[in-house]
Amino acid sequence: MKKYILVRILKSIISIFAVVSIIIIMIYTLIPSDKVFDNDAGAKKMKGDQLTTYKMKKLEELGYLDYVSGTELCTTAFGEDGKDACLAAGSTQMEEAAAPYAAKGYDIMTLKSGEKYAVHRFKWYELLLRFYKKLFVVDSVNAVKTDDPDFERKYYWGKNPYNGTPALKCSGCTYKYQMYFDGSFPFIHQNKFRLDFGTSFPTSQGVPTMQVITDGQGANKKIDQTFDTGLTESSALIQTSCQYKPKVDHLDQKRFTDNYAACLSFHESPSMVNTSYILGLIALVIAYGMGLPFGIAMAANKDKAVDKLGIAYINLLIAVPSLAFIFFMRSIGTLFGLPDKFPQLGFNDIRSYIMPVLILALLQTPSLMMWLRRYMIDQSNADYVKFARAKGLSQREIFRKHILRNAIIPIVNGIPASIILCISGALITESAFAVPGMGKMLPDAIKMTNNNMVITLVFIFTSLSIFSVLIGDLLMTVVDPRISLAEKGGE
Repeated sequence: MKKYILVRILKSIISIFAVVSIIIIMIYTLIPSDKVFDNDAGAKKMKGDQLTTYKMKKLEELGYLDYVSGTELCTTAFGEDGKDACLAAGSTQMEEAAAPYAAKGYDIMTLKSGEKYAVHRFKWYELLLRFYKKLFVVDSVNAVKTDDPDFERKYYWGKNPYNGTPALKCSGCTYKYQMYFDGSFPFIHQNKFRLDFGTSFPTSQGVPTMQVITDGQGANKKIDQTFDTGLTESSALIQTSCQYKPKVDHLDQKRFTDNYAACLSFHESPSMVNTSYILGLIALVIAYGMGLPFGIAMAANKDKAVDKLGIAYINLLIAVPSLAFIFFMRSIGTLFGLPDKFPQLGFNDIRSYIMPVLILALLQTPSLMMWLRRYMIDQSNADYVKFARAKGLSQREIFRKHILRNAIIPIVNGIPASIILCISGALITESAFAVPGMGKMLPDAIKMTNNNMVITLVFIFTSLSIFSVLIGDLLMTVVDPRISLAEKGGE
């Protein structure tokens, strides 16, 4: 079994990187690079050489190409002292400076001013190599670059400033807190290893994509806390997120005894991923709480009133388009004084959650009811059920001890995926109620040509989907020990 799990994990990892690689190649080779500037307000204000230079720098930052400006060409060829002469209008030295790059296969381009620059657009395999090279980041004591000869580089144990639990800290790393514990899931937090998907563009420019997804929303939330210097004040800074800051100001010096002063902030509202997960998980609990008992009741009373009513409900929700159902239910909610848009009352009012959660739950119940009914009726005709009846077992005992146990296995297989994929949000429901969650992120990122965000979300959703299938298979073996995935043909 251990070997099987390791092989499945290996296959899952390969599948994830295969999907992400395909997406990277499609984005960077099939979509014109100028599309990334269609929604860039800054680019629309520029023209001429300024616009060309801006685009080249931004495309280099986004990983499309390697850009060498005229200043870099001249500095490389003639040094700082000869740079100005090379850059002078009509200088013949510019051709000489560009020649080595032309020999390397770079395209030599010319601005309207006459200044030349070199561009190398990456091939598909170069794109992949560069992406995966920077993807995995390991923080170390040598991460901080400083000219201070007395700067101490070390790992040491300290305390979490919020609960006093042990925390692994570092001097010389990018993050001061390498590992710490608190009461929020997953309870053990670390900054030692992270994935770098680049920064968001053109929306949330300059912010790492993972931070856009996981950072809180709304206004900053201040809490009473004590800093390294002993200062106690109400502040929104998250001390466990602090990174090294080359220059600290007077306010930083009042709070911190070192240069680890670049910190994220607490927010009044949860992040987009947390918002979707809260809505999705509550809706899932309601869906299973309603769907499973009704499915069992339908199977136990086949062709009776309960079964016919359930079938009518299933057919109705399957037949009605989801969008129409959502807007109909939203209209019903407004009659009871519930908001038709999530931001009207915000995160802190329970009424904001009622209709989105109820709609998500109701949309999931038909498939649960239908499949559980089908599995149970199918099992009812099995030989072991006939044998149980012949032994004198009551119909209730047969349903509870035999039929349900076997029929529930396929349902159990899908539970991990249902729980884990709550994180991805519900596109239509979140759009209809303007919920600031994960549901709209991928379509919005595609619409805005936010390539790094698209790649980040594809990686997350693919990873969750693939590993949820593995967890579902393993859970089946717990429910029914007769199932052995490790045997030949078990895959």
